[in-house]
Amino acid sequence: MNPVFQHLFQPLQIGPVTLKNRIVSPGHDTVMVEGGHVTDQLVAYQEARAAGGVGLIVLQAAGVHESARYTYHVLMANDDSCIPGFRKVADAVKPHGTALFGQLFHPGREVMESQDGSAPVALAPSAVPNERFHVMPRAMPVETIAEIVAGYGAAARRLEAAGLDGVEIVASHGYLPSQFLNPRVNVRSDEYGGSLENRLRFLREIVAAVREATGPSFVVGVRISADELEEEGLSADDSLSTCVALDASGAVDYLSVTLGTSATLAGSDHIVPPMSEAVGYSIPHVARVKGAVSVPVFAAGRINQPQDAERILAAGHADAVIMNRALICDPTMPRLAEEGRIDDIRACIACNQACIGHFHAGYPISCIQHPETGRELRFGSRTPAPRARSVLVVGGGPAGLKAAAVAAERGHSVTLYEMTPRVGGQVLLAERLPGREEFGGAAINLKAEAERAGAKIVTQVSVDAAFVRSQCPDAVIVATGARPRRPLIEVMGNPVILDAWQVVGGAEVPRGRVVVSDWRADWVGAGVAQLLAEQGHPVVLCVNGYSAVASLQQYVRDAHLAALQRRKVNVVPLLRLFGVDEDAVYFQHVLTKEPVIIEEVSSLVLAEGHVPDDDLLNELASDGFEVIGVGDCLAPRSVEEAVLEGLQAGSEV
Repeated sequence: MNPVFQHLFQPLQIGPVTLKNRIVSPGHDTVMVEGGHVTDQLVAYQEARAAGGVGLIVLQAAGVHESARYTYHVLMANDDSCIPGFRKVADAVKPHGTALFGQLFHPGREVMESQDGSAPVALAPSAVPNERFHVMPRAMPVETIAEIVAGYGAAARRLEAAGLDGVEIVASHGYLPSQFLNPRVNVRSDEYGGSLENRLRFLREIVAAVREATGPSFVVGVRISADELEEEGLSADDSLSTCVALDASGAVDYLSVTLGTSATLAGSDHIVPPMSEAVGYSIPHVARVKGAVSVPVFAAGRINQPQDAERILAAGHADAVIMNRALICDPTMPRLAEEGRIDDIRACIACNQACIGHFHAGYPISCIQHPETGRELRFGSRTPAPRARSVLVVGGGPAGLKAAAVAAERGHSVTLYEMTPRVGGQVLLAERLPGREEFGGAAINLKAEAERAGAKIVTQVSVDAAFVRSQCPDAVIVATGARPRRPLIEVMGNPVILDAWQVVGGAEVPRGRVVVSDWRADWVGAGVAQLLAEQGHPVVLCVNGYSAVASLQQYVRDAHLAALQRRKVNVVPLLRLFGVDEDAVYFQHVLTKEPVIIEEVSSLVLAEGHVPDDDLLNELASDGFEVIGVGDCLAPRSVEEAVLEGLQAGSEV
């Protein structure tokens, strides 16, 4: 055993099942489901995590009743047709020594979307609406309660028949069992409402139904939010009392402890907390539960490095650690940690872009740093090149680094040239903005990946077509990126106009009110506005969209909007930049076409997107080189597309 991780790689007994280590991949929707059933894509995704050495995989939430379809891509376990799919996952995962549990789920009023465009009838203990999805549910008749309780038991029986080792009942994040527990949501006057004992009845009946339907060697756990962190949410005291009661019943083998609720915007941010939350910020809440119960306790809450997990376990705050995004970013993390190869681990930066961001958009989840995730059927293993070739990569941003890494790993001789002293491209700008400091980890990780694969990285060399010809490469990958876009606007007098890149780079901004013109409604405009506000400038953020940061994933967007509010940034939506003079900036409202003038302005900062730097790509293509363009030099987008195209180019060259 690695002496650095004396606790992380200790076995853990969970009821009748022994975990080989204390790293848990928790239940999370992958959008790798068709018709409610497991797909080959989902099997390959989970097998990759098992092969990477994780101790326990908890499969994504499986609906226990027809009314549990909270998305069009929810996994279902409400009839026997689900058994073959779950068995495929078990057959793929368990040979690696990984335990496999399923999640039993009903959202109650937390219905995100319909199946066909028409709104379904959502069920809840009482007709109390939620704030996030604006759903008004139907109060459940007692007969429906009994039917759903039976559904939990029947679903557990099916998962046991499929070869799973246990199930986890989802009572976290404001879902149906939590709605019964919460006296602000459950206002019933029958035996399921009123006292805590009555509000616990629904969850107790679920646990009993699951126990009755399964055998003694089957694990039963419960996931719960230690605090929903909302005034109208389940309180920390009621949650703790619930945990103590479940522990005392002897019917539950473990508790998986998290934070937050799906019912509100701020509460839901804790479901997948962005990088604005500190690593392990949930641990005081988890430790409170751990100190009150005897069963093993799992801890969730931005635990993205094995060193952090080890400290939590060593302190006795939890018995196992949930490392969801860490395993999405690097499925091999457990094995690398156990082997002592800490520097080889690709650390999650909590950007939320391709994991929960894809889920919210209805696409299979992935990772901006590791686009192989979710694409295991295509990119799960590297195909060696038929013959080694010399490959020249121009540009050391995310696209070039990934292309160099993959091409070198396949056996090519790869040299990457970057014109600046440090590789990383726009990632190096992102890390300098407030709340985005961890984003720089993407550059560190991609550079390390390229170097481990054997790619040679040369900095401070400017490459043109003549240089390429002098090197005589067999193939060229161009990743020259983009440059800031300067829109055609009326400029009167001699106003101060700066690009966002210049501001982030430390350019002097005159004192006084600054207008930031934000075309993309992403992190650039909002980040620069926050930076300027922190420097003491009054800031007006004018957005060509419905709101600031509208293009970002909700939890990240919420963090930025909260920061803008706290820093008193004036956000004005739906504006198109028209012109500027020495003390005013002129906009046009995109809907009414009316003029909007911001006066008493000292400077204008442009966050107006980018234009591709594609001159070299076009010249090399005209010269007949075998050339592939990747990333922003094709069309400016985000890090996600850049790294994915680097993966594709490195796989094809």
